This record gives sequence, structure tokens and C-alpha cells, in this order.
Amino acid sequence: MSTESLNRTSEIVETPSQYVDTQKTVNVDVLKQRLLEEKKKEKVKRTIIVSSVVASLGVLTFLTY
Repeated sequence: MSTESLNRTSEIVETPSQYVDTQKTVNVDVLKQRLLEEKKKEKVKRTIIVSSVVASLGVLTFLTY
């Protein structure tokens, strides 16, 4: 290993105290709302995919007869 890589890691280790003071509060209700919105979007996507597969199978069976 070169000494340049060792010097870079030692610089990083010296400055972790800069990031400790920047703590933010988190609103749990906002996170729950985001999670519910994501679940709704996934449910709509799943419904669209399933309905399109069923519709395409129906069209294919109708065309074969």
C-alpha cells in the first residue's frame, strides 16, 4: 500500500465530529403517510398488470375460437 492512501484515511478519521452535531428531527406521521402512498401506487400498478394480463388472455382465447 502506498502512503498516500494511508494519509487520506487518516484525514477522514480526524473529522467525524463535524457530522455529529447535525441531527434532524423526524416526523413519524409524514413517514407513515409516504409509506401508505407508496403502497397505494404499488397496488394500482399490480392491479393494472393483472387486469391487462387477464384481458389479453381473454382476447387471445376469443380470437382462437
